[in-house]
Amino acid sequence: MQQYWARRGEWLEMTPGRSLIRQEQQLEDWLRHTLGVPQHLLSAWKHSEGLKVAGDRLRMRVFADEPCDYEAADEPAEILYEDDACLVAYKPAGMAVHPTTPEQHAARHTLAHAVACHYAWTGVEARIRHIHRLDTDTSGPVLYAKTALSHAILDEAMRHKAIDRQYAAVVQGKVASLQGTIDAPIGKDRHHRGRRRVTDNGDHAVTHYEVVRCTDSLSLVRCTLETGRTHQIRVHMSHIGHPLAGDVLYGGGAQHIRRQALHGELLRFHHPFGGDYIQVQAPMPSDMAHLCQKI
Repeated sequence: MQQYWARRGEWLEMTPGRSLIRQEQQLEDWLRHTLGVPQHLLSAWKHSEGLKVAGDRLRMRVFADEPCDYEAADEPAEILYEDDACLVAYKPAGMAVHPTTPEQHAARHTLAHAVACHYAWTGVEARIRHIHRLDTDTSGPVLYAKTALSHAILDEAMRHKAIDRQYAAVVQGKVASLQGTIDAPIGKDRHHRGRRRVTDNGDHAVTHYEVVRCTDSLSLVRCTLETGRTHQIRVHMSHIGHPLAGDVLYGGGAQHIRRQALHGELLRFHHPFGGDYIQVQAPMPSDMAHLCQKI
């Protein structure tokens, strides 16, 4: 459901309705269960006068400046969508979403550092809050929250599978079924660090796919995720006998492309404040586009 919202300096202004605003308990219920304000934020606003009511308008101190928790890269991220609540940044293949080692922190070559550079160049004082991740060698859009409130709301949407992610993948071989669902749990491979495998005691994982076009040696498939396990599409497609081209970790050959042929092409979510349905498309990179031309 769409609802009015606007930024007024540090304040988020909304109109939940006069009847709600007049009743403290009803307003608190609306904040917690309709808007999705976590209890710790609501308590902090109450203790710091971070909630104000004027007529039918409710204001919450949401946009207070915060120190950025990452050093800025030399170049900013490519931004596919942005407003005061959130942004979607494009992650190229070969770039990590965030650093996991001191060396990566020092090099400042992750998407987190590139988003920090964008914030610095545009005067945004905010922490770096990614909502989901992509593998280092997967290209595509990554969603970020610019406030603690939008972070909490989008995190909850992610947990409830309300953020849709669509991927294009080139897999080896001709996929027999034009569409299908792979429902197979995924866990760690005890014999190979960093690798995942389908295993009975793994985490629930569901991938839906449809074949766009194919030859005898390669198929372009479109995948949507019902869950978000590490390497999910790579593991599932390998499990049914069609590893991704270039994905040597899961049985793919490297003769067509120098990384796994996987690209996040579409991201859909409801705006954390307004509820509007937002759809962001990421252009296919040249290596994937060149490979698709062969199919």
